[in-house]
Amino acid sequence: MIDMHAHWRPAEVANELRERTREPRIVRRDDGIEVFKVRGSEEPLADAFDRADTYLEKMDRQGVRASALSLLGSFCWIESQPPEVSTRLCRRVNDQLSRVCQEHEGRFAAFAALPLTDMSAAVAELERALALPGFVGAQLPGNGFLTRKDAEQMRPLLEVANRERAILFIHYGPRPGDVFPKVAGDVDNARRRNGTLDMQASLSSVMVTLCLTDYLDPYPNATILVHNLGGNIAFEVERMDHRSMTDSPQEELPSARFRRSKVFVDCNSFGPRAIEAAVRLYGADRIVCGTDGTAFGIDWTTKALSEAEIGEEARQKILYRNAAAMLSQRAKTASREAVAA
Repeated sequence: MIDMHAHWRPAEVANELRERTREPRIVRRDDGIEVFKVRGSEEPLADAFDRADTYLEKMDRQGVRASALSLLGSFCWIESQPPEVSTRLCRRVNDQLSRVCQEHEGRFAAFAALPLTDMSAAVAELERALALPGFVGAQLPGNGFLTRKDAEQMRPLLEVANRERAILFIHYGPRPGDVFPKVAGDVDNARRRNGTLDMQASLSSVMVTLCLTDYLDPYPNATILVHNLGGNIAFEVERMDHRSMTDSPQEELPSARFRRSKVFVDCNSFGPRAIEAAVRLYGADRIVCGTDGTAFGIDWTTKALSEAEIGEEARQKILYRNAAAMLSQRAKTASREAVAA
């Protein structure tokens, strides 16, 4: 298995977490023990950050050959700080991720964290990160692509990705300044509403922007990956086609446009029936593995893929071959650039 959706919790921002006045942050309890507090829960500081050795042990136990690391959402606050702060923190995290990739060659790749409050700084950091060993692209917030208008601000990063044949991993999350999460904690089932209902609806909107407009046309060499099967599109596309037939019969059906698009999705968090629906819509060539980087996620994804009635060839494409081709393309580009330099 190659895991293209594997999150990382960087210890390099611990001091800044101690200085924060709201979650996520590090606080010292009355008993003197420091804990990491986020989303109304807390955990001992010893368990709050990732280490390569324990990460590899988990991967080895679960049969994961390689993981593409990206910031866990509760650490993405570093991208929304003022530019002078955000740039420093993102550089620190990216430098460490590159070291992890170098020290464990072939086991890790990395998506860069970017200072998103200043697009010129974000572009510069993406270019810098892509020159570092291990980096294959960057993680970007899904709210940046909810509509074509939203996505316009992201074009400078698409231009870099296109030039460098890099991967942009679009993950559910806010842009700097967005109200997030959308549902307050005192609302019933807030975690279900935010973590499933809003997440999947938002990702569906991202896919509509990317696949049903010409936004990506200028960037044929950039690889775009959206997590969680691209939202609910595989389940909603039949209704979308029906509405298209009645509302705009002169247009090509949405299902055909989704199928023709080159946007990839990962199968994180979904079961066998959902994977089957996604294979029918997108094709097995457009799906990769994703687990959130947790042991539970790896177990869940492995079980879902083993039970999905998609055929062995499709299963191998999703487990390994599609991601291997994706990473290989970026590695070849980086190698050519190194030789040229």
